Amino acid sequence: MSAAGVLETQYAALRRGHGAYRLARDVLSVSGADAAEYLQGQCSQDLSGLSVGQATDSLLLAPEGKVVALIRVLRRDDASFLLDVDQGFGPAVGSRLTRFLLRAKVTIEPLDWECVALRGDLGGVAVAAADGYCVPVDWHGWQGVDLLGPTGTVEVPPDAQWCDGPAWEACRIESGVPVMGRELDQDTIPAESGLVERTVSFTKGCYTGQELVARIDARGSRVARRLCGLVLATAVEPASLLGVDLVVPDAARPVGRVTSAAQCPGLDAVGALAYVHRNVEFSARVTVKIDGGLRADVRALPLV
Repeated sequence: MSAAGVLETQYAALRRGHGAYRLARDVLSVSGADAAEYLQGQCSQDLSGLSVGQATDSLLLAPEGKVVALIRVLRRDDASFLLDVDQGFGPAVGSRLTRFLLRAKVTIEPLDWECVALRGDLGGVAVAAADGYCVPVDWHGWQGVDLLGPTGTVEVPPDAQWCDGPAWEACRIESGVPVMGRELDQDTIPAESGLVERTVSFTKGCYTGQELVARIDARGSRVARRLCGLVLATAVEPASLLGVDLVVPDAARPVGRVTSAAQCPGLDAVGALAYVHRNVEFSARVTVKIDGGLRADVRALPLV
């Protein structure tokens, strides 16, 4: 089968079938008598209502309010939690949490765990995690579960089709799922990323980094840039777009920059994620400054 045929088949499995993808995640354990109270004061999301086995997405912020990491927090019991984050960012999460521990009775340690993502139409599939957790996932309608467990123990349903990076990236970009190191870094303001509604509670008590989040929300969430989708009007190698500036006529400076790109079967085109200046409207056409200039349309997320 051709590379294009493989992409189409695996994309269909992740969207409408029984697709499996080994998702690179770092997993940490946070436990101790003060673990629940401590995490509540560090995470942007309200964790007080989490039942055992339930998980929620949250931001871990620097004191000035910028993003340290997008994390998922899962309650194991009254005094124990799992945190997972994009691979490579576990040490930053551990360091950030340790920084404010002081005398709190909390132990933070990395775990040798793995994550397998199952996506598509899983309604008739029996999914369980014998030694770990089965966590429901829904990103703008792209649904499934993540299986978290000690490395080597996660069992995948026999009819699941294993998928590769290109198909996963296509679905991720179409669904507007940001990742650390691409769409999210230490310079990202939460309101720019489109994650506030998903990850922030405005009714819980104080947490580190809250001031900037609350101030921007009170001002109508007007930030200089926002995470958007792009659809390229011509064929191009997706990898060549990463980090490339976006321009429009009569603008003295670039109006955005591409953060991720992939060939997207759902668009029948190359799709991308980019931070774009707030003055650029959805449906506007911009030029990607590569190969003499490539046209692209700015769109709201998700793209499909």
